[in-house]
Amino acid sequence: MSSPVKNAAGVRIPSTYKTPARLTDPDVGKDSIWVEFVGLTNKHKALNLGQGFPNFFPPAHVIDNLTRNGDKYLLNQYTRGPGHPPLVQALKKMYDPLLKREIDAMKEVIVTVGAYGSLYCAIMASVSEGDEVIVVEPFFDCYAPMIKLAGGIPKFIQIKPPTDPSKANTTANWAIDMEELDSMFTSKTKLVIINNPNNPLGKVFTLPELTAVADIIKKHDVMCISDEVYEHLIYPGVEMHRMATIDGMWDRTFTIGSAGKTFSVTGWKLGWCIAPAYLIKNMNYVWQNVVYTSPTPIQDACADSFMIELKKRDAGDKDCYFTALADELLPKRDEMAKLAESIGLKAIIPEGGYFMVADAKDMKVDIPKDFYDDSVPWDHNLARWLIHDKGISTIPNSAFYSPEGQKENNHYLRFCFAKDEATFKKTHEEFEKKF
Repeated sequence: MSSPVKNAAGVRIPSTYKTPARLTDPDVGKDSIWVEFVGLTNKHKALNLGQGFPNFFPPAHVIDNLTRNGDKYLLNQYTRGPGHPPLVQALKKMYDPLLKREIDAMKEVIVTVGAYGSLYCAIMASVSEGDEVIVVEPFFDCYAPMIKLAGGIPKFIQIKPPTDPSKANTTANWAIDMEELDSMFTSKTKLVIINNPNNPLGKVFTLPELTAVADIIKKHDVMCISDEVYEHLIYPGVEMHRMATIDGMWDRTFTIGSAGKTFSVTGWKLGWCIAPAYLIKNMNYVWQNVVYTSPTPIQDACADSFMIELKKRDAGDKDCYFTALADELLPKRDEMAKLAESIGLKAIIPEGGYFMVADAKDMKVDIPKDFYDDSVPWDHNLARWLIHDKGISTIPNSAFYSPEGQKENNHYLRFCFAKDEATFKKTHEEFEKKF
């Protein structure tokens, strides 16, 4: 019998234990950006302007539906694995007009623990060892690790700023080079992942842009994951277009959504995917062997809240939360831009979502040499220093790029403007005091 040994931390572990190779990849076997920056924010009690969650209450009915008492004892038990029947029916009613088709609620919808769960299941159900996946960057930081866990190889295509720097102040002018995208496909390409509206940039793709991407996807006969969790957060002057509605794309597209983003309840961790039955079937094979089902009370509460808001939507009620939240956040977006500009940043106005990226390369800062860490990009050091020295927490935008993409995108910070008035008041005070 082999004797246990001690690791570097002094913990006795069996000599036969070895970390699986899939967890030794530098993109997988490391703490996420959130582990570090949430920890730093809490340690220094910094003003949190980076992490992506609203710090205000959702609509009252959302909370009421979760906390109500009644005789529905089955809400405390397992529900249908791929999704609580009332919720998948509500999602059908929500998305029939949005995706311009009659959705089969029981075969073409799956509900998961967060949009994270849907992304994971879609990737695991599609990607085999050695398959290539093209990811539009900047990208939410879980995409690449999930691809690698499935044995796939991520490849990256940037949403690039315009060549004229004076036009870089709005995401409307940031774009994908379609010729470059087309050139990236090989016989191993299986999938394209696009986030629309994009996190962190806030780019909302126009119909011609999305159609151009779709045409390339169809040309190479691959699948698409369209992460649309910020689908309702669209600002004036732009329109939300959905990949699955473009001719020839429904049959190959996973459409991802999120209750956390829809109802401002990120802690509920409830998401879904809508796709053709053959794709949902394979996702469910993954899902039933990972978690099996999402919490029943949360699904039921979301179902009821969807029905309340759908009645408002269908009646043209301006208080419908699907549009009212964007109306509420629009002045906060513009205020955040002014605040960023006041400390030497150049704000890039987003067309959607609740994040704003700001260019920090001309910001007058002097990060001490003994503080600087050469192993991370400049904006990562800047974000650490802002927490440590100024008590201001943002997220370094380089965290949303591949190592190659970081070379050109290492001087941006991400701000979240889905914050209450007290936070904005505090931000004004702190910026005036410390910059």
